[in-house]
Amino acid sequence: MKLRGFKAPQAGFTLLEIMVVVAIIGLLAAVIVPNVIGQGEAAKVDLTKANMGKIVQQLDLYKFNNGSYPTSEEGLNALVERPASARKWPDGGYLPKVPEDAWNNPYEYISPGVEGPFDLLSLGADGAEGGEGSDADINWRDVQ
Repeated sequence: MKLRGFKAPQAGFTLLEIMVVVAIIGLLAAVIVPNVIGQGEAAKVDLTKANMGKIVQQLDLYKFNNGSYPTSEEGLNALVERPASARKWPDGGYLPKVPEDAWNNPYEYISPGVEGPFDLLSLGADGAEGGEGSDADINWRDVQ
């Protein structure tokens, strides 16, 4: 038996329901996205600071073994390849490779330093002196 004029209800969402869901997703994105964006650069700054601490430890060990820090000319390469001035050298060197900061820029190493036996710094995300935020220079003395 068929009923004439009767239509079965159709399944689906109304335009109003879809608009409400899209508005809720938009509000959530407006709250969450600003908190997440920028965390990558902050993490790179933290990683660079942590790596600088490890490099300084190896520089101190080099000084302990050889009586002085590597010269500016020898640079951080002196921790990877044995320089002529090194008296004592561990198997495999002090570091497996010449270190770079989190932005793949080389660290600046100067010995003797301005404020001590050496200066070690990263020029930040922009790779140039100065800057603010993630572009700011990171000096290992500020990390301690």
